[in-house]
Amino acid sequence: MAADTAPARRQEHATTADTGPSPGYRLVEDAAALATLIGELAGEPAYALDTEFHRERTYYPKLALLQVAWSGGIALVDPLAVDVAPFAAILASDALAVLHAADQDLEVLERACGRVPTRLFDTQLAAGFLGMSTPSLSSLVERMLGTRLEKGDQLTDWTRRPLTETQRRYAAGDVLHLLELHELIGARLSALGRVEWAQEECGILLGRSHAPVVPEEAWWRLKHARQLHRRERAIAQSVAAWRERRAQALDQPTRFVLSDLALVSIAHRPPSTRAELEQVRNLDARQLGAGGAADVLAAVAEGLELPAGAIRVPPAHRGEGVARPAVAIATAWLGERARQLEIDPAILATRADLAEFFQDRPGGRLVSSWRNDLVGEPLRRLAAGDAALALDGGDTLVLEERSRRPYVIGEPAGHRADPAASAIGTSSSTEVAAGGPPAHHGPEARPAL
Repeated sequence: MAADTAPARRQEHATTADTGPSPGYRLVEDAAALATLIGELAGEPAYALDTEFHRERTYYPKLALLQVAWSGGIALVDPLAVDVAPFAAILASDALAVLHAADQDLEVLERACGRVPTRLFDTQLAAGFLGMSTPSLSSLVERMLGTRLEKGDQLTDWTRRPLTETQRRYAAGDVLHLLELHELIGARLSALGRVEWAQEECGILLGRSHAPVVPEEAWWRLKHARQLHRRERAIAQSVAAWRERRAQALDQPTRFVLSDLALVSIAHRPPSTRAELEQVRNLDARQLGAGGAADVLAAVAEGLELPAGAIRVPPAHRGEGVARPAVAIATAWLGERARQLEIDPAILATRADLAEFFQDRPGGRLVSSWRNDLVGEPLRRLAAGDAALALDGGDTLVLEERSRRPYVIGEPAGHRADPAASAIGTSSSTEVAAGGPPAHHGPEARPAL
């Protein structure tokens, strides 16, 4: 668990409070102890993992502790004392790795051990299929196990040795309940017929690339990168690529090499001499040492000579050109659909998913697998104008077969309105369709989708 980040799982959890015993653990600080641990884990059907790492002063995440729990106990592996690369043998096995909010941990494991687990169960992700929205580990443990976890120090330095007893108990507490959570969440998913859905999502998470950014595409991350003009883009690409490679070589954050503001300033007004370079806004003179000034000027010159065809332009957003009303209508229905299904709305579909779906050639997660059955097909009918969204007389949205008859508003007394202008497709009591002519609430019953 990173000390420098704070999403849901990074907020608070350490050892159990007075509702439960403190976790026992053993330290692994040499190659022999690690080999013993790997031998004990061999043949285990499942094991729990967590990591403590820092990256606020490095380009790559720096692993500071590896926590492992299995049926035989809990081990804290010190990667500052022993090379953890041999642990790849466990990651490569068919055993199930149980983690909570695993994305960053997978990146750390891939760098430290050369690979990610073969099989994964992410308790935070899986809980989303039970209606819990990105729960922290502490909230999940309290909700499902009735056990409260103590708050830990988010600013603790995991690279400092020796680790305190408080740090060790905190770290052990991060994996203490994961296997039990897996069993309980798995049982509830099985009862709902959603095990395969969770497995599919965990598989997607496992397959996500953690490779460093391509240097020539690093300028895409600049604020307002799309607003840069042709020459500015070329210079930004060249200088950002140099900055990315230097940051990787020095294992420093890119901001330590050159700030974004300085980079954009260089792209707008490219310097040709060191004196001009030293006048660049937000550029630290210390960043020009060790050949830095010459390297930046060389990158600027290279950018000025870069052919138009060599500029790597950010890909167009899939959502560009999509009718906003269609996304707004679909978003409203998806919120209701998620509530009915008791699934985290972010797992069911995001606005980006909808933008990809409402293309001339629909793509993304909604066109296949379980999402297509739950929401993709109904949304196709909505987009085609064959279905409409309405209130059921209360505050619940329903997707219904569409009548295709306009709802006509009576004209005010003394006013003669254009009949064509009186037909509308939206109101609190009318159907709302994403395509086709406006709809009408007739007296006949209409089946809900």
